[in-house]
Amino acid sequence: MSATSEEVDGVTPAGGEPELKRVLGPKLLLLFIVGDILGAGVYAVTGTMAGTVGGIVWLPFLLAFVVATLTAFSYLELVTQYPQAAGAALYTHKAFGIHFVTFLVAFAVVCSGITSASTSANVLAQNFFGGLEINGVMGDPGQGVITAVALAFMLLLAAINLRGVGESVKFNVVLTLVEMVALSIVIGVGFFVMAQGTGNPGGIFVFNDYQDKGLFLAVTAATSIAFFAMVGFEDSVNMVEETRQPEKIFPRTMLTGLGIAVLLYMLVAVSVVSVLSPTELEGIREAEGAALLEVVHKGSPDFPIDRIFPFLAVFAVANTALINMLMASRLIYGLARQQVLPHPLGKVLPVRRTPWAGIAFSTVLALGSSST
Repeated sequence: MSATSEEVDGVTPAGGEPELKRVLGPKLLLLFIVGDILGAGVYAVTGTMAGTVGGIVWLPFLLAFVVATLTAFSYLELVTQYPQAAGAALYTHKAFGIHFVTFLVAFAVVCSGITSASTSANVLAQNFFGGLEINGVMGDPGQGVITAVALAFMLLLAAINLRGVGESVKFNVVLTLVEMVALSIVIGVGFFVMAQGTGNPGGIFVFNDYQDKGLFLAVTAATSIAFFAMVGFEDSVNMVEETRQPEKIFPRTMLTGLGIAVLLYMLVAVSVVSVLSPTELEGIREAEGAALLEVVHKGSPDFPIDRIFPFLAVFAVANTALINMLMASRLIYGLARQQVLPHPLGKVLPVRRTPWAGIAFSTVLALGSSST
């Protein structure tokens, strides 16, 4: 099914509600998918996985990529057959046609996205003020100020979202590129250490059974963590109504995005293992983000990573929040168009052609979640 000329111009053939604006080409969609997969996950899971399997931490990422690719093929089959917003909830609706079952899936996905976005907004505020405090700009602002900044950020995302999907995805591109620069610093430090002959490249083939699970169980546990850090690509299918020629570009773009993400994950993993000793890997298992920080600390002690990292984390969590709010608003819009949710939630701005009702509804829920 391809978009008709009337749909591309923004009006349905019946002259009803305007359609969403198709502005996403292969490049914007690719960066959206890569940013979605990376998110804040790579900062959080690398240390945990290294503390589970040791030197072969790259292997669970590779296995998770294989599993995620199989999942992606299922999504690609469905997204090309049903190129409409709402993702998994839409596919459930098409498969069973039971409104209650569709609503349960939609409710779970929306709650997951909004909870993730509101949590990310609070983490963003905490990292921002934490960076200012580390750099001596100001002291602890208090929880009230942090909450106010988190709420303001959610409103900023809503404004960008209302402005248009083009603006939203371009903002996502900026955040994604900053994320990739941060990961490139970690990768560069790791390979620099190896080039100097002071690293431990042989450690990448060593299994360290820190938790006495055995190779199979340890790798399986680490792979499950890596998989959940990699499945963000599923959010992109909610953007299909705003993608040009989705049947043509979605398959290769999604698979390319998965490949780029897993390559970055594996290079980061190799850098971590090559720079840190087995004892250091075990020690950072419980500290979120500590693995990447410790690599730069040890490999380039003169680099002021403590002063910079909180602000890099701001970009990572901002990207996570943006993508989740885009996903939630499009899911609400799509199901309203399928008559699973009340029809007014499917309203679209005539000029900007953004799902304003879905954006407003999801933002109100996120604001409530952020303030609690």
